[in-house]
Amino acid sequence: MLALVYDGEVSLRPDYPNPTAGRDEVLVAVRKVGICATDLEVSRGYMGFRGVMGHEFVGTVVAGPQQWRGQRVAAEINCVCGRCDMCKSGLANHCRHRTVFGIDGRDGCFAEQIAVPVRNLHAVPDEISDAEAVFIEPLAAAYQLVRQVQVARADRVVVLGDGRLAQLIVRVLKHHKKRPTMVGRHAGKLGAADKQGIQTVRVDQFVPAAAADVVVDATGSPSGFEMAMRTVRPRGTIVLKSTFAAAEGLNLAPLVINEITVTGSRCGPFSDAIGALYTREVDVSALISAEYTLAEAPAALTAAAAGDNIKVLMDVSG
Repeated sequence: MLALVYDGEVSLRPDYPNPTAGRDEVLVAVRKVGICATDLEVSRGYMGFRGVMGHEFVGTVVAGPQQWRGQRVAAEINCVCGRCDMCKSGLANHCRHRTVFGIDGRDGCFAEQIAVPVRNLHAVPDEISDAEAVFIEPLAAAYQLVRQVQVARADRVVVLGDGRLAQLIVRVLKHHKKRPTMVGRHAGKLGAADKQGIQTVRVDQFVPAAAADVVVDATGSPSGFEMAMRTVRPRGTIVLKSTFAAAEGLNLAPLVINEITVTGSRCGPFSDAIGALYTREVDVSALISAEYTLAEAPAALTAAAAGDNIKVLMDVSG
């Protein structure tokens, strides 16, 4: 099958072996996929991953239990054991033995087919288009923030970054009656948030004032955390949403001096994301910058890394 693979370098392979559905798994024919910042980091060596890239997708079940066959689905990205202490305590996303589609130990969705555990599946309502359904996984990650942090008590929330995930985060915060400030580098991306009534500011005009109750680092850059430390107030909260392959030395003394709470935030509730797309509480249509075919995957990755593009999709159904 055709697949985009990372094996020390990115390559489009027309002869990649077809996946086989294991026990309690289905085989999904991929319809459409999205490229996110983590995919770009994987292409630079993040997590030492080798295999088919990608984790944001919608597809149709073509093999597996009868009740799932023919259904259009999205899937949670963490494939878990169900037996370890984390799984048994309700924290399956932190399974001791998990693999993660296109990120850690398991082939992803930048391919014509993907094998998916049944427990990971979520049916996609007809009212949600394929292009919208691709946003379910990252939108769920945005909803995780409001589950982890009591934003209702925050008077000032600042989101650092203007990319894919940051755009979803500010929309979720707005839906939760907050008025976040988005700080970014790209006029076009900031403009997309402006049109949603979200306050934005260029990073070169932003003055960190150690005054924000909650600061979300969605920059995808090591420098974002340093700016977050200068933006949050004493005893405030920093939420880290960035993943990146590079590492930089950081002076963490401000965290101690100012008694800052730091919260890592990753995957989130698919039910919240599907509900928000179904009811149109969150509109993602304006975030799609370009669409390519899987055969054009290298060009799609280049476009996804371009400064003014927000979300780049790939059509796989052919």
